[in-house]
Amino acid sequence: MSRAGNGWRCAALTGVLVLGAASSAAAQTVPQILLLQSFNRGNLTLDSFTASFRLELDRLAGSPMNVVEVVVGPTGFVGASEPAVVDYIRSMFTGHRGPDLIVTVAGPAAAFARTYREQLFPSAPLVFAGVDQRTLRGAPLGNNDTAVAVDNDFSGLVDDILELLPKTREVFVVVGSGALARFWRQELTDQFSRFRDRLTFAWSNDLSLPEMLRRCASLPRNSVIFFLNFGMDAQGRTYADERVFAALHDSANAPMFGVQSVMLGHGIVGGRLMAIDDLGRSAADVAIRLVRGAPPKSINVLPQPPGRPLFDWRELQRWNIAENRLPPNSVVRYRSPSLWQEHSLTILAAVGVLIVQALLIIGLLHQRRARQQAESDSRMSLALAAATSRRETMSALTSSIAHELGQPLSSMMHNATALQLMVDANRATPETIGEILADIRTQGIHATQIIDRHRTMLRSRQLDKAPIELQTVINESLALVAHDMRVRQVEAKVDLPSGPCIISGDHVLLQQVLVNLLINAMDAMVETPPARRHVTIGAEVTPAFVEISVRDSGPGVPADIVDTLFRPFVTTKSHGMGMGLTIAQTIIHAHDGIIDARNNPEGGATFAVTLHRSGPSAIGSAPSGAA
Repeated sequence: MSRAGNGWRCAALTGVLVLGAASSAAAQTVPQILLLQSFNRGNLTLDSFTASFRLELDRLAGSPMNVVEVVVGPTGFVGASEPAVVDYIRSMFTGHRGPDLIVTVAGPAAAFARTYREQLFPSAPLVFAGVDQRTLRGAPLGNNDTAVAVDNDFSGLVDDILELLPKTREVFVVVGSGALARFWRQELTDQFSRFRDRLTFAWSNDLSLPEMLRRCASLPRNSVIFFLNFGMDAQGRTYADERVFAALHDSANAPMFGVQSVMLGHGIVGGRLMAIDDLGRSAADVAIRLVRGAPPKSINVLPQPPGRPLFDWRELQRWNIAENRLPPNSVVRYRSPSLWQEHSLTILAAVGVLIVQALLIIGLLHQRRARQQAESDSRMSLALAAATSRRETMSALTSSIAHELGQPLSSMMHNATALQLMVDANRATPETIGEILADIRTQGIHATQIIDRHRTMLRSRQLDKAPIELQTVINESLALVAHDMRVRQVEAKVDLPSGPCIISGDHVLLQQVLVNLLINAMDAMVETPPARRHVTIGAEVTPAFVEISVRDSGPGVPADIVDTLFRPFVTTKSHGMGMGLTIAQTIIHAHDGIIDARNNPEGGATFAVTLHRSGPSAIGSAPSGAA
């Protein structure tokens, strides 16, 4: 798409949006400034100028000002002549008073305004801003016109290039294409005539962007690139400056110099650059004075010369340009200096900070050691509390232990008695003796397993996380209370995933939590008819978590303690201390888990423990059903 097409659309959109936003009442009181742009956004110089102008205008005005921007250059719009563009601009103010001030930005907009000055609100003051003074020499300014111009010294920049790179033999000048490029080629050809015995100049105005990049990639030795502007190539295609600079920087085999301050940092070595921000502020100052009634002829601003030499340290390093060859009073930016040269005070401050940090670190290490000791004491307290709770739980399961041991011990005694009788009667054969002894051994192993299971539960311990299988923990917890369930006529239902589910935790402490919840569930159903005494142990598995639930059919948790159930000494049992659930919650929190309780809609309560799963290999199938 051509710049002309973009310019027409940008002009229409900008004008309609800005004017449409102002009410007719505001249009009578808010000063109107018509800003005629030479290029669409993407031109670094004009974008920076416009931003600086708008900011300074707002600062100086102290009250609202309405700025209407219209892009009028390069000359011509697709499907519209310049008079049609003039008519369009005039139509923007139909029904409104005309602009209080017209400001043009750069040469193409200035040429447009001078050509159609009589049709473009001739009674409004006109400021030619950001324009080289040479573009205004064709005719004197009108009585209602003034200028904030610049005095570019392009031949002076070539002198600086020869000081920096005295072996330079060719200068490739980037000027874009179109009427503006033709103007500057003619101007610069005249200015550079004094270098004809030393330098050869080549021009980009007849090249497309790809052709220009190929040319810059194959420049002869001792060449430089002089970047004036680009905007549009020979094929009529428009490009944003940042894209052109980036492409040139990547492909060029010669150093690049520019003329505007905003180009520094985009690949140019530097030079005597025009300070665009200062130019924008100067234009804003003139605009404010004109809006407040100052006669244009009374305002005479001298053309702004290039500023002090600015250079990019990175480009100096890239092209091996010694800093001692730079012009006097040069400013080098983007430098990577030695720490001591540029930051001696900072280094001294940093040393002081390091000393302070060292003292802080010592203090923090002391605090960390104290915290670790406190955490160790806390874990020990947890272990002691958990051990006490386990012993209390096992004490409550004494009858269960006795019953479980009674069966294998009784069988062993009967077998031993039978063997003794057979020996006394001289009827014992080796085969019979072997069978009886094997039976005694089997019952002994069974009794040993029962004792080991309860001894493990009673042993004091610290938190010791390891991968454990969920079903094993649940099955062993049920085994510990199985006899008590039979005595209390409680039916246990198990609803677990069909596949393995690995969690990271302490086997014994998690078993303690489940045993506590199972005993609480049985205690809650003391008044429940035996036929309805059900405890359901379930698990719901997700890729990251597993929720273990213990569900009873008792009366549920009283509403007045449901929010404080896990606090110490809160209990619903006449014989309870109210510490079991508190210890259970502490154990689950130590596993980075959650334990909560809720009443079931159909009666009873559900206690749920949520824990993290351990490792990708632990992922099993989803639960077969919800508890």
